[in-house]
Amino acid sequence: MSGRADSDTDPETAGPETAVEQDEPAELPEQDEPAELPEQDDPAELPGQDDAGFRPEDARRARWTAAGTGAALTLAGLAAAVLRLARSAPALVPAAYATGAAVCAAAAVLGARGRTRRALWLLVGGAMVMAVGDQID
Repeated sequence: MSGRADSDTDPETAGPETAVEQDEPAELPEQDEPAELPEQDDPAELPGQDDAGFRPEDARRARWTAAGTGAALTLAGLAAAVLRLARSAPALVPAAYATGAAVCAAAAVLGARGRTRRALWLLVGGAMVMAVGDQID
């Protein structure tokens, strides 16, 4: 093969003219602080936000969304329960819709008070109860 090798020759096998003297190990520079990164728009540093990066508008929007969705699902569940009562359906069907509507109403109240995570899970649970009532029908 012709060409140059990609790596240097090992000091033990190299001749005296290529031997590398290593009396002292190379010292690394002291680093007290990490290198600074280029400045970026950090969302936590924008005006109107707290340390975690949340804005008051986000919390307000989440409360309104949870309360509005809970109210809409409550009305839909109650309307479905009334419609199923008017028809000949098993009694379990309107009861499931009414129960799901009650759970969604509780989610709307919790969402309006700021407990949006719990409200989300109650909304999911209420919608599932209403879906079970629909499957029974």
